[in-house]
Amino acid sequence: MPHWLTLMLESLPSLLWAGLIFTIPLTLLSFVLGLTVGLIAALIRLFAPVPFAAIIKFYVWIIRGTPLLVQLFLIFYGLPSVGIVLDAFTAALIGFTLNIGAYTSEILRAVISSVPKGQWEAAYSIGMSWGQAMRRTILPQAARVAVPPLSNTFISLVKDTSLAAAITVPELFQAAQRIVATTYEPLILYVEAALIYLALSSVLSSLQARLENRLNRYGGFLEARS
Repeated sequence: MPHWLTLMLESLPSLLWAGLIFTIPLTLLSFVLGLTVGLIAALIRLFAPVPFAAIIKFYVWIIRGTPLLVQLFLIFYGLPSVGIVLDAFTAALIGFTLNIGAYTSEILRAVISSVPKGQWEAAYSIGMSWGQAMRRTILPQAARVAVPPLSNTFISLVKDTSLAAAITVPELFQAAQRIVATTYEPLILYVEAALIYLALSSVLSSLQARLENRLNRYGGFLEARS
């Protein structure tokens, strides 16, 4: 058996374990929390008084205008200077959550704004409150439009979690770095890590396509009924 294949097979369990214990949980938690932050931020931008909307606009401007790696370094290495010390995983989770929150807020703001005003009027005409109209009429329609860009954001996040290695989170990429430090085979190990990320992204892209097709069929059914 070739040396490179032997090394890949020997290191595969360690890489997969790091992905299972750190990469996947970090991705899921960051996306769920970031999506929550994004929804709140989008609603504030659209419906809150101007001062609150301005604060959210400033937050989005800062996050979108600075590199994610710099944001992680500020949280993990910078905050201890002012007495705030966080462990690596928590710092990464906060960094990714704030980053995803900013980007998803713009996506959600756009899709909520795209829902025709007639839908609001129809909801109010049958006695719904603002909250009921938002939950039962506006968000379900906006969600179908938001699936493609949110799915792309999630897939990008899976790959972006490799940046957490820079702040010592022992996720998949740092596991590869540690093996490289003992085997001195960077090409083989980094190719293997890249293939694992590629496999994860491919599976998620396939699931995204299926979900979009299902939603498109559902949307066409509703349009036909209306």
